[in-house]
Amino acid sequence: MLQEPPRGTSGCNYYEVRYSDGRMRPFQLSRDTLHILMAVADREQHGYAILQTVREHTDGQVVLSPSTLYSAIRRLLEEGLIEELDERPDPANDDERRRYYRITKAGRLAVTDEARLLQQVLARARATGLLPKKA
Repeated sequence: MLQEPPRGTSGCNYYEVRYSDGRMRPFQLSRDTLHILMAVADREQHGYAILQTVREHTDGQVVLSPSTLYSAIRRLLEEGLIEELDERPDPANDDERRRYYRITKAGRLAVTDEARLLQQVLARARATGLLPKKA
C-alpha cells in the first residue's frame, strides 16, 4: 500500500511516495522532466541546447517550448535535481547570457529510478502481448 509522507519531512521538495513498509518507491517524473534530466545526464548544457537535445533524442516527438523548459529548470533547481554551473565551459566562444546546467547526484538517481520503472512497464507490456516480444 502506498502512502504520502508529510511534506518537508525528507528535506526535498519533490513528491515522494513510500510503500507502507517505509521503503522509497521511485517517484514518477513528468515526461518533460524525464527528457530534460536525460539531456543533461551526459554533459552540461545551456537551455537552448537542452531544447535541441530533447528534440533530437525523441526524433521530434517532444518539442518543449522555452517557457515549459525554463519553468521545469526552475523547479529542478529548487528540487536539487540539477544545478547551475558557476564556471562557463568555453567562455571565449560563448554568449555570456547563457546559463549552463548539470545533473546532480539526486537527479541522476531520480532519472535512473524512473528508467528502471519504465523498463518494468515495457516488460509487462511485452508479457501481456501489448507490445511485441524483443527479437
